[in-house]
Amino acid sequence: MQTLDQDIKKRAFKRVYLLYGEENFLKRSYKNRLKEAILGDDTMNFHHFEGKGMDIPEIIGLADTMPFFAEKRLLLLEDSGLFKGSAEQLAAYLPQLPESTCMLFVESEVDKRGKLYKAVKKVGYAAELGRQTPAQLSNWAARLLAREGKKITGATMELLLSKTGDDMENIRSELDKLISYTLGRDVITAQDVEAICTTQLTNKIFEMIGAISSRKVQRAMELYEDLLLLREPPMRILFLIARQFNQLLTIKDMAGKGVAKAEIASGLKLPPFVVGKLLTQSRAFTREQLLSYLELCVETEEAVKQGRLQDRLAVEILICKRI
Repeated sequence: MQTLDQDIKKRAFKRVYLLYGEENFLKRSYKNRLKEAILGDDTMNFHHFEGKGMDIPEIIGLADTMPFFAEKRLLLLEDSGLFKGSAEQLAAYLPQLPESTCMLFVESEVDKRGKLYKAVKKVGYAAELGRQTPAQLSNWAARLLAREGKKITGATMELLLSKTGDDMENIRSELDKLISYTLGRDVITAQDVEAICTTQLTNKIFEMIGAISSRKVQRAMELYEDLLLLREPPMRILFLIARQFNQLLTIKDMAGKGVAKAEIASGLKLPPFVVGKLLTQSRAFTREQLLSYLELCVETEEAVKQGRLQDRLAVEILICKRI
């Protein structure tokens, strides 16, 4: 990201950029910033292509065309799927791309072994914009709050992130709510976060499994009803329950082998604070109990698919089951 920031600041642009990865907020932010820096208000020299099946000869033809009364022509290609295939024609063309044209790719997935990816790396710059670490998210959120004259402690920030997860779009939305909620005050408290911030689906699943481990069936059912009221399909809830039991089993096994929390977080691609919470929760179950719950999740899914149980009832039975 530092390279992107420097190029935008210095207005010294490479011929090709590739933005890819899981963090859509960052991809959209850098896409817009690059477009603004390269073209400003110029729309005549901007061409936008989206989706698979792009006309490569047309794109090459536009790229070879001199910009109209401007320094640069910008071609934006989004979700092309070209980086998952060979794309030999475009890969062979990129080294010939005129200095007056900038080509910007925005993709979800890329094959780093492919010719097009290697051509971008050679001619321009490829930026992987993945999920940010808790420290990066905390610093970013704190900067956004500081711009609005707001302060927040480390403990309150951790509470906020535990509710929002690591999706930057969601964090930004919750920060906007907090800023509006605390008009007239400069310090955001834990009480503010609890009062105004929405707990994400995965956090409700975490709380539900905590209730299951504590034999608090009524609380687990209340959380299930909350999710149904939010129009979450029962089978989606079942999938998330199974995924969390699987994570708990994996973390329990890794911790039992002496693997450090940071290494577990890196291996599972989870924020360390999430791993810490899961590690604590895993201690409430034996390994055999976790395996039994995973088997029950599989049996529940089969019962629904075979028509032996209605999906909503099937998940209720799972939640109430004592193992």
